[in-house]
Amino acid sequence: MKRNCKICKKPIVGRSDKIYCSNYCKNFYHKKLRYATKMAAIEINGFLKRNYAILLETLGKNKTQIKVYRNTLERKKFRFKYHTHLHVNSRNKTFYFVYDLAWMEFSDDEILIVRK
Repeated sequence: MKRNCKICKKPIVGRSDKIYCSNYCKNFYHKKLRYATKMAAIEINGFLKRNYAILLETLGKNKTQIKVYRNTLERKKFRFKYHTHLHVNSRNKTFYFVYDLAWMEFSDDEILIVRK
């Protein structure tokens, strides 16, 4: 049974479980994979930093919590999908965190922003 390299499609000679024809092809594949993973992490981290900056700007320096309308955050391009972790309190309310700042959907139109 003839096998071909995963990268350059040349025939593979050697072990039966071999995937690449050379170290060059093997390194090329793994370098490309690492780059794709790194770029995804950079993009998501950018979204998290932007969300944090928006929450911090909206909350202000001296306040610990504030209630704002949802469209206030939407106008600033806040991405509700991106957060670092979440916490469900005893009243079954979910707080979505971006590092040390959190938001909770207070009602359909209002968002509570909290500094923890």
